[in-house]
Amino acid sequence: MLPALLWLAIFMIVPVGLVLAYSVFTRGVYGGIDYIFTWDNFVRAADPLYARIFLTSARVAGLATIFALLIGYPAAYAIGLAPKRHQATLLFFAVLPFWSNYLIRTYAWIVLLNREGLINAGLKALGYQGEPLSILYTEGAVIAGLVYNYLPFVILAIYASLSRLDPQLREASRDLGGGAATTFWRVTLPLTVPGVAAGAVFVFVLSIGNFVTPALLGGGRFQMVGNLVYDQFLTANDWPFGAALGLALITVMLVLLIVQAALTGRAAGEARRPA
Repeated sequence: MLPALLWLAIFMIVPVGLVLAYSVFTRGVYGGIDYIFTWDNFVRAADPLYARIFLTSARVAGLATIFALLIGYPAAYAIGLAPKRHQATLLFFAVLPFWSNYLIRTYAWIVLLNREGLINAGLKALGYQGEPLSILYTEGAVIAGLVYNYLPFVILAIYASLSRLDPQLREASRDLGGGAATTFWRVTLPLTVPGVAAGAVFVFVLSIGNFVTPALLGGGRFQMVGNLVYDQFLTANDWPFGAALGLALITVMLVLLIVQAALTGRAAGEARRPA
């Protein structure tokens, strides 16, 4: 118990407490902090300009989450249905991208998506005669990069739920006349909601605060809240306002984690409920 509380204090309570403390002070004349109490940073964070950046970030993170689930669920399901002796190998290949650096993986997408990249070269080889497609430095490129980088989290979370699923439940559904589709929609999918929720929260939380992928694959053409916080701390030297924005981001993440915990608890309760 004590080690857990110590870990929580060092890595959660103290950092968030510092962010909270910085957010209620005033920016110094030459940057840094003047220890004068104010709520102005929160009022400024609610400005429509910054609210729009939050909404853009939420849209990009939401789309990345949806695409990651649409790709990750079938992948996890296929791994779960594979013979036991092959599942470890398939999981190894699913997490293999994690063996390379995040920046290298993101730069690899620049090679793929630029006007002289592999995608345009492939289209040209297939006979495409028009102008090269401008895929890089778009919102789609940012979403693709986020999905690729965080997809293993979704696969692992859903696979964990699938591996805990009692095979007798699916057999019972088939014995009662349920087809493959009915068994999936009425048995498999509802019982794997905790894994889906965990994977979705992983991707959304990591995407909405990301600043590397939007900077490299978005080319600075649109800004996400992660870039905004980064700029306030390291470019504008406005630590209090950056802390206020960071606190708003942390609040969104905590709400999502609470929702995910509620969904997981509800699904676990239904699984334990006698038929």
